[in-house]
Formats: sequence, C-alpha cells, structure tokens
Amino acid sequence: MTFAPVTIGIVSISDRASSGIYEDKGLPALQDWLTRALKNPITFVARLIPDEQAAISAALTELVDTEHCALVLTTGGTGPALRDVTPEATLAVAHKEMPGFGEQMRQISLRFVPTAILSRQVAVIRHQSLIINLPGQPKAIAETLEGLRNAEGQVQVPGIFTAVPYCIDLIGGPYIETDEAVSKAWRPKNAVRSFTQA
Repeated sequence: MTFAPVTIGIVSISDRASSGIYEDKGLPALQDWLTRALKNPITFVARLIPDEQAAISAALTELVDTEHCALVLTTGGTGPALRDVTPEATLAVAHKEMPGFGEQMRQISLRFVPTAILSRQVAVIRHQSLIINLPGQPKAIAETLEGLRNAEGQVQVPGIFTAVPYCIDLIGGPYIETDEAVSKAWRPKNAVRSFTQA
C-alpha cells in the first residue's frame, strides 16, 4: 500500500524563542506528533517567527501559496496578551473560517484548566489548505490533536485531528491516512479508500 506524500507547514510563534532567549519547543512537539500520527510520507516546512501580525500572515501565505502545504499548524500567540496576534494574522489570510476546530480545542482544554476560555485559536481554509492555530504548550498540543482517553485507552473526547483528513479531502488535498493508535481519522463510508496512490 502506498500513501500519498503530504507537505505540512509547522509554525512556532514566539518573540523570545525566535530571538534565541529560550529553546523553541513548539516545532519539535508538532513534528513528533505528526510523525507518529500519519502513515503518509511527510515533508515538513518549518518557521520560527516573532509575534508580529504581518510576519505571521506572510509566513502562512508563503506556506500555502508557494510551498503548497496541504496543512499548516501554528503554535503560540493565541491568548489575550497584547502581543498575541496569531488569530488575527490567520483570519487575515483566510478564504473560509472553520470555527468548529477552535470550539473543540477549548472544550478539550477546559477539562484541564478553567483559563482555556481565554484561548482564541481559529482554523481557516486558504485555497486548498487547512490552517489551524494550536495552543502554545507541547502537552496541550498533543491533547487537542489527539483528544482525551480513559484509563483503558478509549477515546472519551475526540481530538480535532479526527476531522482533519476528511476536511482536507473536501478541499482537494491529499488523502491522509492516520495511525489509529494515535488518532483515528473519521470519514463517511463512501469517502474511505482501501488504497491510495502516491
């Protein structure tokens, strides 16, 4: 079985990490989770940038329009602080907004911290690419992507990545296969393929 190659943009947004004050943990966390979750061969295009709205919008535009990433995941800059402008920068390059992703991320995070209501993550479509803002902490990144499991390992609250492959199908992107042990992609029966071609 051959899985279609997929190009994914990963963007960490932090003034301090981008200036070298401390080590960025967002990009490694994103790359590690995606490598475990996807069966497809992945080409990562990474960006580490400061909390500057114009720079974030420019990076997202480049990843979609020039690098042709089917999926772009950002981490950082989604809170209420003065320098947090990732959602504004994302919405500025959007063709469609996908509010369900942000709603579900906040529902998951509220299981852990009441301040999850302060998070402003958004998801949008630009051309044939899905862009999703994720939380800033590696632990929260995994929780929101993967969902919540009980002691037996059964999914209690679906993570947002469950819906990502079918969304990418619908906008004309590559057919993404996931490792069900990490994240089970959901598709209606008529959209499931028994094999994919590179």
